[in-house]
Parts: sequence; C-alpha cells; structure tokens
Amino acid sequence: MNASIVIEARNLTKAFRGGIVAVSGLDLAVPRGSVYGLIGRNGAGKTTTLRLLMGLLRPDQGEAKVFGASLWNAPHKLRQRVAYVSQSQQLPGWMTLDELSRSNASFYPRWDPDLARVLARRWELPLKRPIAHLSGGEQRQSSILLALATRPEVLFLDEPAAGLDPIARRELLASLVDSLSWQDGCTIMFSTHYIGDLERIAEHVAMMDRGRITRSLRLDEWLQSTKRVQVVFDGDSVPPEFTIPGTRRSRSEGPVFTALVELSNEDQLNHVRALRGTRVNIFAMNLEEIFIDLFERPSESEPSQWAELSTQENPTVL
Repeated sequence: MNASIVIEARNLTKAFRGGIVAVSGLDLAVPRGSVYGLIGRNGAGKTTTLRLLMGLLRPDQGEAKVFGASLWNAPHKLRQRVAYVSQSQQLPGWMTLDELSRSNASFYPRWDPDLARVLARRWELPLKRPIAHLSGGEQRQSSILLALATRPEVLFLDEPAAGLDPIARRELLASLVDSLSWQDGCTIMFSTHYIGDLERIAEHVAMMDRGRITRSLRLDEWLQSTKRVQVVFDGDSVPPEFTIPGTRRSRSEGPVFTALVELSNEDQLNHVRALRGTRVNIFAMNLEEIFIDLFERPSESEPSQWAELSTQENPTVL
C-alpha cells in the first residue's frame, strides 16, 4: 500500500439478510492528513462502509484497511490509533463525562485530559452530571469529545452533527480543523447530510449511490468542473437527440434544455453557441446543488424531470 494512503478499500462488498446489498464493489483511498467527506441519500451505504472500515463488520468480498491492516482482527495497539463516533452512539447513562474521561485515559496512551477539559468548557458540557441526564445534543458532543481526546491518527465520524444546533455544529467544525494541526496530523473520514458543513472543511468528497462510490474528487474540482448549462432554442421545443458533451443528467421543458455538465473547458459549448438562434447560460453550483441535481429521483407526476445518463460509473480512487 502507498505509504501516504491510510484508509483503503478494494472491491468492498457487504450484503445483509434478505439479499440486501448495502455496499457493492466499493473502492476508495484516503491520503494521510486529509478530510474525506462521504455523502449520499439515505440507504446509499455510508454507515455500512464506515463500519466495515472500522472492523465492526466483516466484508463478504474485498478488503478494508487502515494503516495497511484490517481492523477486524488488528491488535489493540493499532486500534488505539483510530477513533469512531457512530450515528447512534450509546454512552453508559449512569456514568458522568468526567468518569468516562478517566476510564478512557486507561485505554488510550495518547489520551489528552487538557483537550477533554477545553472541549467540555467550549461546548458547555457538564462534567459531573450523568450522561442519561444530558440532552441528545449534549450526548452527541460528549461522544465526539471522547473521540477527539484520544488524539487519534484516524477519525471516523458518522453524521457527527446530527442533533446539534447551528452554533454547536460550527464549534464542532472548528474542533475538527484544530485536530488537523496536531503534531502527527489526523485523517478524518465522515459522512453527513449537512453538505454546507462539509464544504467548509472537506478536501475530498465522494458521492455514494446504491452501495458504490459514483465519483470522488477534490472539493475544488467538483466546484470548478461541474456547471449547470441552460440552452434556450428558438421555436417550441429542443431539437431531437440534442446533447452536450460531458452531460451527467439533463431535462427538456419546451424550448429549454438544462443539463448538469462536467465542463473542463467552455470550448465544449462552441458547437452549441454556433447553432443559429440559441442562447447559452452557464451557472456555477455549490456542492449541495450538485448533489441534488445528481441524485434527485424522477417522480411519476413529473415526467420531464432529470433523465439519468451515467451516475453509475467506475469510481475514481484518490
């Protein structure tokens, strides 16, 4: 394995009872010190992917490795370098955050009590109150605090901002950014539905659909290369078979053709501009708009909705 790659999956596949395939032939590679965001619709396979990488599930096919080894049977010394906060994290309700911190200190040699206290103060978390008496958001923050204070080299987060208010979410992002400045660095992989949050800190973004990564790019590449292109024709309709090179999805409504296009160069549109009586408009998009345009499912009542062209392509490995 490339020494700069710390998280890797090859042909990773997992099915559950009833023939439900949650992850199917998934490939990914995450460089050391990067922030890798995983997004997709509900049921796309994000949580299962993280659990496979963490060694909490055994794959049916393929392999999942962290630091070049499977965490399914990795020694405790290697697992100490990795932290995970699940979507449904359950902490012992009878224990206080202070007691949990002292307990964790005996299992993690890099445990940082000063960081735990700083985060508790920043997030206004009570140290002496039983976890069961904390709000859902406070319990979520407590789980994240316990993960960060282990000073992990790799951190997996499944929907870390779920249940947090906007201020708490912003403070969480600040803490994740701080973790990247640690002496040994920290590689972060997380799934989220808060795409605006992801845009603030992620370097790489992978989109999942039906258990596969459909595309994986640096965030700046997503934003620079993916555009919404609108072509308005004279007359009442779009010419039959009209398309634009690089189109991922498109739709036609009367004389207006709208497409989500991978536009590496605006010369791709020269043949369109040369058509008599056409107007061409190009719109920049943020990541949430790209995600919606890629994965919005057509409804029966809206036959003119986006027509899928090629969202299932060979995944790009970083």
